[in-house]
Amino acid sequence: MADVVIDASFSEAGSIGFRPLVTYISQNQIAMTAPVLQEEINDKSWVVSFVMPEGATLKVLPSPKNQKVVLRKVSEQIAAVLGFSGITSEEKIHQKESELRAEMAKAKLKPIGPMRVARFDPPWKPGFLRHNEVIIPIEV
Repeated sequence: MADVVIDASFSEAGSIGFRPLVTYISQNQIAMTAPVLQEEINDKSWVVSFVMPEGATLKVLPSPKNQKVVLRKVSEQIAAVLGFSGITSEEKIHQKESELRAEMAKAKLKPIGPMRVARFDPPWKPGFLRHNEVIIPIEV
């Protein structure tokens, strides 16, 4: 993953965080992948992440020139996921997170990490055609 921490609202963080990440992959001729992930640190900070292409490792990925961009290895996880379409406002993602957590409780699935938002489509795609997900890692 390539990450950048942004101190801003959900919608601003996604936009602000996208720029240094796109610069990193563009400068290093790394393919753009989907989804773009966003994870809340607190009510004013978010981690915006690009998933690196399959087979990329920390050993072969170029070091970012921008110190705000950090590379990290993420282990495989099992997660509960709820897909939805439309624009990803902070209100909507928290609504979808509540729906997912309710379903997880019914299924007796134990969360083991924070909720992440996955956006699969570019911002110019009409909202009703966009695919998004809220993701919560679970105990196996």
